[in-house]
Amino acid sequence: MNIRVYYEDTDTGGIVYHSNYLNFCERARSETFFQRGLTPDMASGGFVVKKITANYIKPAKLGDLLEVKSSLNLLKAASFTLIQSVYKDDVKLFEAEIVLAYVNKEGYPQKIEDELKELINTLFNT
Repeated sequence: MNIRVYYEDTDTGGIVYHSNYLNFCERARSETFFQRGLTPDMASGGFVVKKITANYIKPAKLGDLLEVKSSLNLLKAASFTLIQSVYKDDVKLFEAEIVLAYVNKEGYPQKIEDELKELINTLFNT
């Protein structure tokens, strides 16, 4: 997914504010579902971020066109782990390992149904 860096994404020096990289990753995850006519909010539950490990490598700047790449790292019974990277051209600027837990509508962890596991594999295996 491509994202343009706007003024609202930056600090006074024109550099992307650190938390906005997480927003970019969230948009890319959601867009992966939307592009296929789906929604990340499932009827029986949804995914919540459980853990993020982030590595800020180089700064993105106002006006940059960025690409967010997502790949499945691990799929478990009730969670999955993505590696999401932000690039400008072919230069990696940011990388995060993001653990997403599946929870029911009341917010309690639950197993991911087999059909949904297949969908996750299809959406995020590159």
